Amino acid sequence: MTRLAYYPTPSTRRLGNFTLDTAKRWSTSLGFWGFGVSTALLFLLSVTPKVKNTLLLKMPVLSNYYEDKTPTSDKPF
Repeated sequence: MTRLAYYPTPSTRRLGNFTLDTAKRWSTSLGFWGFGVSTALLFLLSVTPKVKNTLLLKMPVLSNYYEDKTPTSDKPF
């Protein structure tokens, strides 16, 4: 019968069950997921005036696309 060997990590490198090795393993995946979620939220919220005026119109590449080029005579309000 085999024995189960348990080698605990030092307490200086551990925060609960979260270790530095765990952070290294998950960092790439969480980075990709974070980028994807933030891009999706930016795309979905781009129609709201708050996001459009405070964020999208101030970005150098995207400002030309989101700039309102409708003449004032065609705006109802």
